[in-house]
Amino acid sequence: MELQIGKTMPIEYEWVVKASQKVRQDGKAGGIGNKSWTGFEKQADRNLYVIWNRLAFGSYYPQPLREVEILKKDGKKKLGIPILRDRIAQQVVMEYMEKRIDKSFHKNFYGYRPLKSEHQAIEEVRSCQDGTKSRIG
Repeated sequence: MELQIGKTMPIEYEWVVKASQKVRQDGKAGGIGNKSWTGFEKQADRNLYVIWNRLAFGSYYPQPLREVEILKKDGKKKLGIPILRDRIAQQVVMEYMEKRIDKSFHKNFYGYRPLKSEHQAIEEVRSCQDGTKSRIG
């Protein structure tokens, strides 16, 4: 019996490299263990290969989040901070999905879309309510 093992996802290594550069530009804190970019970049090739390999073969699993409390007007809010590897993986998946799926969405679908916000969605609804538009879309 011959086994053929191939990639399950069409993820290219270059996408992971570009995603890491994008995440690096954002410059946010690390997750569990508070790992920094300095530590990540010491073994950048290895780290990026691991991300690519696991994404491409469908075996990527995110790590636990680092929980941080921030103060808000109405109390405290808990945030989950992902590790750098997970941020890079999320960026790869987001870009992959946006390129392929975003163009099939209705122009007035605002959820999790580039250059669209909840504020724009609210304004769209308000313009229908005040009579300046007859319908959304």
